[in-house]
Amino acid sequence: MATLLLAETAGGALAPATAKALTAATAIGGAVHILVAGSGLAAAAEQAAKLAGVEKVLLADSATFDHVLAEPTAALILGLAGAYDVILAPSTSTTKNVLPRVAALLDVAQISDIIKVVAADTFERPIYAGNAIQTVRSKDAKKVITVRTTAFSAAGEGGSAAIETIAGPADPGLSSFKSEALAQSERPELTAAKIIVSGGRGLGSAENFAKYIEPVANRLNAAIGASRAAVDAGYAPNDLQVGQTGKAVAPDLYVAVGISGAIQHLAGMKDSKIIVAINKDEEAPIYQVADFGLVADLFNALPELDAELAKSGR
Repeated sequence: MATLLLAETAGGALAPATAKALTAATAIGGAVHILVAGSGLAAAAEQAAKLAGVEKVLLADSATFDHVLAEPTAALILGLAGAYDVILAPSTSTTKNVLPRVAALLDVAQISDIIKVVAADTFERPIYAGNAIQTVRSKDAKKVITVRTTAFSAAGEGGSAAIETIAGPADPGLSSFKSEALAQSERPELTAAKIIVSGGRGLGSAENFAKYIEPVANRLNAAIGASRAAVDAGYAPNDLQVGQTGKAVAPDLYVAVGISGAIQHLAGMKDSKIIVAINKDEEAPIYQVADFGLVADLFNALPELDAELAKSGR
């Protein structure tokens, strides 16, 4: 049993999601090799080599893989697949583009968003927006798996894996990178933040979203999230959406403001360690998962919270 883990990188470094996916990979058992693909990623490969439980790091040092386009990256993985029983990656927007193609080329069924490894061939994954947990047993000789990283702790360091530079296949030329526009922010990245303050439809407008959410988030050095209703209404940009069709997060503290708690939103944040809800509707579903709830008008509660945080030196 051997597993190939596709690394997620950001800014030339290994993304935290990789260490979390590694925990799932080691739970499956057998040797774990990490694939780092892209140019200028020697530092990321060295980071991967230091993770506990990694036997080898494969570095495909080529600009062909810089933007992790599905076609060349899938071709790279396919060329390596013969030596592995499991091909695994963290469930991110990048890997959701790559791994389904790998699974199709291998003619196997992908197992998506696992939250627990029961056995080497058996896994748990959420369905129905997280309202039910499905246990899946795969009979495929090769398993293609994505991992919901909010369900796994990050693997620690202490490893000393060898780094092997490999040559990738020629670019199949089926797609090409044009451009990307990245949102620039001094705030923590949403999926990696320890504290998140999220706003919902109850804010009423984009102006109110900025006026009431941002000061509290600034005090807490928190990332800002939003419900789909708030995003659809134009109160917040798409990249802040938390939920089934947005980002899955699991911070130490999640503050839900003016969010009713539709199941689609809960699916993306209910793994948070502490959930605080502020909503004037005491029957709001969010209170069913909240550790602490404040039934109050957010337009009064948030300025008071901001003032109290200021008094505490935040």
